[in-house]
Amino acid sequence: MSFLMIFVTAIFVNNIVLSQFLGICPFLGVSKKISTAAGMGVAVTFVMVLSTIVTYIIYNALLLPLDLTFMTTVTFILVIAALVQMVEIIMKKTSPGLYQALGIYLPLITTNCTVLGVSLLVVQKEFDLSHGVCFALANSLGFTLAIVLFAGLREKLSFVALPKAVQGAPIALITAGLLSMAFMGFSGMGN
Repeated sequence: MSFLMIFVTAIFVNNIVLSQFLGICPFLGVSKKISTAAGMGVAVTFVMVLSTIVTYIIYNALLLPLDLTFMTTVTFILVIAALVQMVEIIMKKTSPGLYQALGIYLPLITTNCTVLGVSLLVVQKEFDLSHGVCFALANSLGFTLAIVLFAGLREKLSFVALPKAVQGAPIALITAGLLSMAFMGFSGMGN
């Protein structure tokens, strides 16, 4: 599979959030402001690419040769948790405003199933390291695109007089569904 095809497919056709429904918690929780959503996207991008590299190396250098593949999920979760802690420490020192804006959602990257899902998909699809990194980068950019678009829509909706019954979570879920349907228009591109 070519790098361009991986990028187009992962960002638009099989968007990790809008098509595969991974990472819904931060998608809904951190998407009230574009700046916070973009910060979350950057943090997820960094963690996803870095964790894919580290988990790929651990899987192929340790788990596969020692026939410990049954430990894949647990190992990947531990690696991702350690990387998130590292990102949290770095962000606290370099960007305190973004760190506070992300609040509780930064530690949620640890349990963000997009990060774990992409690491596992790289192994399942038997990508080599370069294709795996491309896949991780494309998926993280797809996550970032989806969350920033969603945040922009939610910001616009805050200026609209909505019926009481759909304010808050209901309109967010309706908007997410419509955004997901819009991305379905790209489904013919992957063939």
